[in-house]
Amino acid sequence: MKDLSRALFLKQLGLGSKALMAYYCFGAVTACSTEEEPAPATTGGGTTTTTPNTGISGTTTGTSINFTLDLTHKDLSKLKTEGEFLFVESIIIANAKGKIVALSKNCTHANTQLTYRKTENDLYCSNHSSEFGLDGSVEKAPATKALTVYKTELSTNGNSLTVKA
Repeated sequence: MKDLSRALFLKQLGLGSKALMAYYCFGAVTACSTEEEPAPATTGGGTTTTTPNTGISGTTTGTSINFTLDLTHKDLSKLKTEGEFLFVESIIIANAKGKIVALSKNCTHANTQLTYRKTENDLYCSNHSSEFGLDGSVEKAPATKALTVYKTELSTNGNSLTVKA
């Protein structure tokens, strides 16, 4: 029996290098893609809000951001607690030492999703360690562009929060 090289074996199967590369990029491995799909509202722990009644009403995407969060809703009530945060579409909303802030959720350097750090009272990118102030300013590179800041207004009873562009 004649020994086959790996390339010849794959060629006989009809799997050339282009077919294998396509399989890895589109099938088994997603690292070839840098685009992210839009995310629904998620909590700081990463739990996706999938119930039909999300407690969110209004426009959550585009240039006319204007939505209200029902902070009595089970998936959103955590914002009443200092240090907690959640995501609504492309926005991170955090209870930063009793003040609720809303900013763009992705790092301006490499588009990585940020997290709110209670101890440092800032937003942190775990990808390249960029840090942002709650006013959107870059506090630590490699990011150089500030985050978008959204206006927040908490109702007098503390049960609803409005976020606007």
